Amino acid sequence: MVVGAFYFIYNKLTTNHQLDFKVFSEFLSKNKIFSLKNITFLFILSSFNLFFEIAKWQNLVSIIKKITFKETLQQSLGSLTVSLFTPNRIGEYGAKAMFYVSGFQKKIVLLNFLGNMMQMLVTICFGVFGLYYFITKYQVDINYHKSARFLIILVLISTFTFWGLKKKEVTIKSISIEKVLNFFKNISFKKYLFCFNFSVLRYFIFSFQFYFLLQLFGVEVSYKNAMIVISSMYLLASIIPSIFIFDVIIKGSVAVYLFSIVGVNELTTLSIVTFMWLLNFVFPSIIGSVFVLKFKLPKPVQL
Repeated sequence: MVVGAFYFIYNKLTTNHQLDFKVFSEFLSKNKIFSLKNITFLFILSSFNLFFEIAKWQNLVSIIKKITFKETLQQSLGSLTVSLFTPNRIGEYGAKAMFYVSGFQKKIVLLNFLGNMMQMLVTICFGVFGLYYFITKYQVDINYHKSARFLIILVLISTFTFWGLKKKEVTIKSISIEKVLNFFKNISFKKYLFCFNFSVLRYFIFSFQFYFLLQLFGVEVSYKNAMIVISSMYLLASIIPSIFIFDVIIKGSVAVYLFSIVGVNELTTLSIVTFMWLLNFVFPSIIGSVFVLKFKLPKPVQL
């Protein structure tokens, strides 16, 4: 897994058809904007982003078992490394479950799903407002007929899915939907609130980090206008299924399109997206590879 993760990272950096790594490094060196002070601040932002993700997971896991911050760190970074080359980070579910005995694993998968969905909810909430103001402000040409048709289909699918899930006999991997819904119902409102707040804090941190990079690259834009584009970018990128290692390509394509409308050149946008990917995914994954190498299956205990 570690060798595979490192290969994918290396391959992504050296064969990126959107932004050649040599051009990227030369562009950073030429602009001379990454002083020790700026780099330190960017790493601090990434550290806080990681901290709130770890704190969110520790808070969720406490529902079934109390774990230390060190254990949470190992689980979060180790699962991030494993999920690099799996579609939509699906590998994270199995990786986190492996840290627990079989009696806890199904609940761990559900808690991980809850944490990811809460982050998605925050992305959607801010993204919908951002996209609305973006379309209004920049008069983007949209085929409203096709968009309305897509929304109608989505609503119909969601309706039939919800109706199907209400049937008590529906099961997924021998787990009834009724038990899953009861599991989520038994989680206290306080836990949901903590999870939502941590997700919001993470969102503000990495979106501000993107804005800070825009400033470093000399893009003159107010925080409000920048957030309109950034929130729209994260919304559109998050709803596109992809292998996690290609996350930089997805976000890069969406970011180039959106920021080109507001006058930001392609090289600057791709450089910022790549740097964000390095700071928040690649470096934590490298640290997580150490935990993957040291991983040992938990000893069975009587529940």
